[in-house]
Amino acid sequence: MATLPFKDTVITHREEIARRWALAAEPCPDDACGPRWQLMLREFLWPIEPLRRLVGPPLEIPAAQTPKTVMLLPGFGAHPIRMRWMARKLEKAGHITKKWGLGYNFGATQARFQMVERRLVDIYRRTGTPIYLVGWSLGGVMARELAKAHPDKVAKVVTMGSPFSGSPRANNGWRAYQAIAGHRVDEPEIDTVVHEKPPVETVAFWSPCDGSSIRALPAASRGSVTAHARCAVRTWASC
Repeated sequence: MATLPFKDTVITHREEIARRWALAAEPCPDDACGPRWQLMLREFLWPIEPLRRLVGPPLEIPAAQTPKTVMLLPGFGAHPIRMRWMARKLEKAGHITKKWGLGYNFGATQARFQMVERRLVDIYRRTGTPIYLVGWSLGGVMARELAKAHPDKVAKVVTMGSPFSGSPRANNGWRAYQAIAGHRVDEPEIDTVVHEKPPVETVAFWSPCDGSSIRALPAASRGSVTAHARCAVRTWASC
């Protein structure tokens, strides 16, 4: 079920509002910058993607040889419905898709990470097999952290435009993130080294047309979930 912004945080006091505003207004401590504004504007065209799919060539996916259980993790500020098209393609190929169970993704707070962690453990216990995690943007970063914490329960991590290397401020959304999540992008509430690879197989996709983040080798940026999804579905949905 969808949750409203800030439902799981306390920002009713003026002090907390002021603290978050100060986080958003902080000067950038390094020379990192996001993509040019023209690419950023393209990010707001996502509502027309369903129409583009109707007039564009269909994406044909062969049946999977070994169906898998896949959990999809949305990007920052996004709802799982943004990944529904990808879920349908995976299901058509024979896979079983699972939502991350938290509604909108409003930041990698410790409480939110613990909830998605319990979700992973629950799916694993019910299926009895390691889960494939597919994360978009921040969802991909969280998927990698889940794999680090539970490598026995995760078979593979696929990230789409996830900023797990380079400067965490090389994007156009870090100020909004700090205001909404309540912590600095380089000071996560969970104890981790973000750029470290989890001890499972990983696949990372990125887009040179990303309008949110600058690509950082070997990782990626946020980008269009549709562009990333097409590549991801084509690459491994039929495995």
